[in-house]
Amino acid sequence: MTQVTLADVAAAAGVSTATVSYVLRAPERTDGTIRVSARTRETVHRVARELGYVPSAAGRGLALGTAERIAIMVPNLVQPYFARMAEALILALEERGLSTTLRLAHDAAAERDAVLGRTTQDVAGVIICPHSLSAELLAGAAPALPTVQVGGAPTPEIDAVVMAEQEGLLTATRHLLDRGRRRIAYVADPWLPSHEGPRYLGYFEAHTERGLEVDDALAIQGTDWDRHETGLEAMVGLLRSGAPFDAVTCINDAAAVGAMRAASLAGLRIPRDVAFIGFDNTEEAAFTTPPLTSVDPGVPEMAQRAVAMLIARLEGESGPARRESAPLELIVRASTGD
Repeated sequence: MTQVTLADVAAAAGVSTATVSYVLRAPERTDGTIRVSARTRETVHRVARELGYVPSAAGRGLALGTAERIAIMVPNLVQPYFARMAEALILALEERGLSTTLRLAHDAAAERDAVLGRTTQDVAGVIICPHSLSAELLAGAAPALPTVQVGGAPTPEIDAVVMAEQEGLLTATRHLLDRGRRRIAYVADPWLPSHEGPRYLGYFEAHTERGLEVDDALAIQGTDWDRHETGLEAMVGLLRSGAPFDAVTCINDAAAVGAMRAASLAGLRIPRDVAFIGFDNTEEAAFTTPPLTSVDPGVPEMAQRAVAMLIARLEGESGPARRESAPLELIVRASTGD
């Protein structure tokens, strides 16, 4: 059953959404900013009862200026990107007077239960950075609370701030090609060998637009892209394969740090023998040896947009799921040469 919103009540009562919000959410406020007649109040309350409108705790908190809690769900805090995103979301929500509770959704079931309200009954809304969220996982069920997804493949019926993953790897691979690299490895994507992930597609597109073929021997699958060990293991495997390469695009900075470690231990000089590029522009990228070139996906801007989306829903905005993205930037450092 679709949740009745303030906008639904306003349309049925023939008044503005602001008037409905004032009457239903903050009846005790006497600041005089909105004047509502007794007849209008009666109409709004009657229509709300008929439609079955249930005011959320978040809505009352926003109207009265009191803090309400929002759940921030991340898969883990081992991956520096998720820690950075969680911090950006917490700060963006605090700016709007909303408190937070940070929680781990460590597998697909935990993500599903958070979105469907099974483990989030104590909060007013959810912002989730998923690994596994999908229409198939939700099996047609709608989110129980206002929910915004940050990153990952967009899920139908859920607002999302989409990371420009394909564009990011396209930009990264172009950067290496522009520097004369032609044997560029791709490390280390858990979703290979399907070749359907957005980051692989960006890597592939950069080659095809230059008339180059991708050597499948250079596309390395990993087990867990959130850990440095995955990059290290992938690079060891690539070195043992004997396949020649002169550059490596990494699915994220965590994998890049591990891969660079393995290359250095094998005696390769970075970037003279092999150039490296990462994705996420985490803090550690500036402190590798040499410093790592990385794609910055715009985490602070993504967080701000996610919070704005969530608050709009908490305030009663209706309509289809929205999609936004933040501009990305390639941060060039010494790992790809001068």
